Amino acid sequence: MINFVSVTQHYGVHAVLCDVCLRVRGGQLVALMGPNGMGKSTLLRVAAGLLNPISGHVEINGVRRRSSVENEQAIRRQIAYLPDHPWLPKNMTGREFLTSVGRLYDVGVERLMDHVDRLLDLFDLTAKSDSPIRVYSNGQQKKIAICSVLVTEAPVLLLDEPFTGGLDPSGILALRHVLKALADRSDVTVLMATQIPELAEKLAHRVAVLRAGELIACDTPAGLRELTQCDGTLDEVFERMIHPETLNHIDRYFEDGVR
Repeated sequence: MINFVSVTQHYGVHAVLCDVCLRVRGGQLVALMGPNGMGKSTLLRVAAGLLNPISGHVEINGVRRRSSVENEQAIRRQIAYLPDHPWLPKNMTGREFLTSVGRLYDVGVERLMDHVDRLLDLFDLTAKSDSPIRVYSNGQQKKIAICSVLVTEAPVLLLDEPFTGGLDPSGILALRHVLKALADRSDVTVLMATQIPELAEKLAHRVAVLRAGELIACDTPAGLRELTQCDGTLDEVFERMIHPETLNHIDRYFEDGVR
């Protein structure tokens, strides 16, 4: 379980998160959605322990982050975090990197070697696995970063825009199936920021919506449709919640015969 308790975060005088209270139940996949710059990445960084909020706190499986050195160490063993722009050790090979990450999380050697091979195969990286990461394309670097999170076998995954960053269609398909399998398990909890409503609808148990740093809704896709009284696609529901004026702007753009 991930529990955000009245989390507030500022950058200078600019409020990015405003008294956010959100509970992600154990065994669920929750999609975090909202316009650019509305606090999604900041909320994930707070959950990952990279930021200490101005006020409020985060609990992971009932343990408060930063409450003690021992508690923080215990929490870090349970979490794997994928930032939107992940850092990678460019001089290591992909296989070396994945093996090193798995060993940090105390994955057994035989299990780790097998999992690394399967991940490299799944994301079409086997041919590049023994080459330094610096020669990987942008899409391949995003894939190896995703693999580095999955190889940990951590029970709590924090994923910031995992489907962007140059993933090709096969990578998107592979990641979608992996996340669907994880969402069906009761021992893995996932909080994922995404801007792709159709993926959120296919994968998420619930969708949390941020607007101007405030949590304005957290419900199932069906619940969000009922809330907005919209029977359309989830992106239409999302626009009605966040930018109800968008359709008017579209009509206005075309009203003078723009081609």
